[in-house]
Amino acid sequence: MKIAVIGAGAIGGSVAAYLKKAGEDVLLIGRADQVDAIHQKGLTVKGVRGIETIQVPVAVKMSEPCDLVIFAVKTQDMEDAFAINCDFLDTGLVLTTQNGVQADNLLSSHFDRDRQMTSIVMFGATYVKPGEITFNFEGDWIIGRPFSPVDPTVHKVAEILAKAFKVIVRTDIVGMKYLKLFVNFNNCIPALVGTSMQKTFADLDLCRLSIMLLKEGIGIIQEAGIELNSMPDFPKEKILGLAAMPLDQAAGIINKTLTGLSKEPLYGSVLQSIMRRKTSEIDFINGEVVHIARHLKLPVPLNDKMVDMVHEVERTGKYFSIEEVKSIFNVGAGYVQPVQ
Repeated sequence: MKIAVIGAGAIGGSVAAYLKKAGEDVLLIGRADQVDAIHQKGLTVKGVRGIETIQVPVAVKMSEPCDLVIFAVKTQDMEDAFAINCDFLDTGLVLTTQNGVQADNLLSSHFDRDRQMTSIVMFGATYVKPGEITFNFEGDWIIGRPFSPVDPTVHKVAEILAKAFKVIVRTDIVGMKYLKLFVNFNNCIPALVGTSMQKTFADLDLCRLSIMLLKEGIGIIQEAGIELNSMPDFPKEKILGLAAMPLDQAAGIINKTLTGLSKEPLYGSVLQSIMRRKTSEIDFINGEVVHIARHLKLPVPLNDKMVDMVHEVERTGKYFSIEEVKSIFNVGAGYVQPVQ
């Protein structure tokens, strides 16, 4: 297959680099500064697979149709990405990689649903600068169909992607995407204070806030009758169990888990966008719960406030102090270690 990867950030860059290394015909689509950097020096990926520079063909937009187009931009950027490349999107398969649950719905206005595939990315990467990415940790790449049954085409795509990643095909991926929504649910907190996941969740009070947001969000999903499906190697009981635990016990698990995710600093997806002075995907993560709650006419004060505060950081470029966040959300004053 000829593959186009639209988006040269953390996930798109990692996907393009490792597929190219595996021998696939890949074109990476990025912004002008990314294209210039990769043209000049190649795409450098460092992390759990070591460090290497891979020469990846790159351009600011597609110049011919491709058999498979992987959308690796954030959900809020998908319409712009489509508009830039629409002249060559009349044919071929489309695969989404976004967090949240709305990406496939957005693209369904542009593509026949039988051309659409969706996925859940469980590996982690960080965008460092144009032409440089950190691949933080390995994980599954789960793919399926958002609107139709899995067919041989999905398995064909899976075989190609499996040359570079651990790929799993599932028929119940929509319920898994709701579960993944909650895996990403605490990305908002590092975005408020402007620090890595490791530094942010070294603070037990911020871990408590993470659980408070989760409990509120799970409650809304259950009220809406939305079923969460377990992902391979990640049972839904992990999330539901955290939401049901006493606050301090659950916060301790968050502290231990998220401070040990990666040796390299790991910045959540929301913060990565803000650091690049772009709008984030907060409306499609915590904001998804807020949207559902409004439809149900139920209050979600914590997530509602969180979404507003992240948007304030986006607008002003100024992060909140840890003490300000604790005061606003009333989660106490003690923490494990100060964040510099």
